[in-house]
Amino acid sequence: MATLDWSRCPAVESVPGKVSGAWVFRDTRMPVATVFENLEAGLTVEEVMEEFAVTREQINAVLHFAAMSLGTPSFPPPAHAAAADAHSL
Repeated sequence: MATLDWSRCPAVESVPGKVSGAWVFRDTRMPVATVFENLEAGLTVEEVMEEFAVTREQINAVLHFAAMSLGTPSFPPPAHAAAADAHSL
């Protein structure tokens, strides 16, 4: 599997000494990898949100970033992203 350049995702950060420098959701200690691990294990987005106190917007942001980075835009853009219409495409 391709390695993602998380430094290009504004929703996450890596701070030396904070969760051993793992990529976490900005201003949290929640590792991004935990979302992927739990979705892969069969949890729903709602279950991940409830279990780990992250928002749908945070999850959508990392899923969108991963999809776009891997060339598979199959997830909706984060809520803060500008909407495109047929004229702007």
